[in-house]
Amino acid sequence: MNAYDILEDVETNNGRKVLDMSNEKPVFLIFLRHFGCIFCREGLAEIADAKKRLFKKGAEIVFFHMSDNATADDYFEHFDLSDTEHVADPECIIYQKFGLAKGNFNQLFGLKNWMRGFNATMKGTSFSLKHIGDAFQMPGVFVLCDGEIKCSYIHQIASDKPNYEVLSKCCE
Repeated sequence: MNAYDILEDVETNNGRKVLDMSNEKPVFLIFLRHFGCIFCREGLAEIADAKKRLFKKGAEIVFFHMSDNATADDYFEHFDLSDTEHVADPECIIYQKFGLAKGNFNQLFGLKNWMRGFNATMKGTSFSLKHIGDAFQMPGVFVLCDGEIKCSYIHQIASDKPNYEVLSKCCE
């Protein structure tokens, strides 16, 4: 996949071109599920914790979401991620160009997801039935360096958890 063709004109909420950012330092492109998803909220909390280590290594984070920017700003502020940049993709066009498909029944509602969802709820991860975006859209993570995708993590089920530390090593 050619990241240049996909991201040529894509700008963040701050007006920065994603490709230009990748020429300065590694960029984690984190494609989220809908904001009401318990695994999305759990992931945002984990990324907030990991971002200090990632930024220390010189990486930046750009979230892709299916919401409007004002709503996204509220979510990112809640998770102490207001200093990260994001791209609104409500029609999931960029998601699709990165090969992120719609989930099937098992990927979204299978037993493993139910068990992980229950555990996340017991750990205090907030849960919301309100979803903002396509509830069937699967997430993924791509690491972009100098305009090239160096590694990726495409979720096989909604509750998968990427290892951001391992992904951060692909641009060293």
